[in-house]
Amino acid sequence: QVQLVESGGGLVQAGGSLRLSCAASGRTFGSAAMVGWFRQAPGKEREFVAAIIRSSGTTYYADSVKGRFTISRDNAKNTVYLQMNSLKPEDTAVYYCGAGLGGLVPRNYGSWGQGTQVTVSS
Repeated sequence: QVQLVESGGGLVQAGGSLRLSCAASGRTFGSAAMVGWFRQAPGKEREFVAAIIRSSGTTYYADSVKGRFTISRDNAKNTVYLQMNSLKPEDTAVYYCGAGLGGLVPRNYGSWGQGTQVTVSS
């Protein structure tokens, strides 16, 4: 199982930007084919935000973040980033990164970080 560490969350005003990082502590993301970002707001289920195939760099986004968020990877640093621009109050949630087989559902990801809080004020 891969140990993941998220960072970069915080409080920002609507329209602002944040960049989240997901680092694989130790060495690498192991055999995980994809790294994804999910978020969970209070009282809601964990939902897909974005994912990237580690080998090819192919990216996938939820419709709610397309055009505003960008996922990228730095394989040399074993780190995946989520650049979030034009943030909205409805983006407020705990953001988690996961590594695993990939896809749009959390059950396909076997390793998770501890999460980082993103709060967007109106």
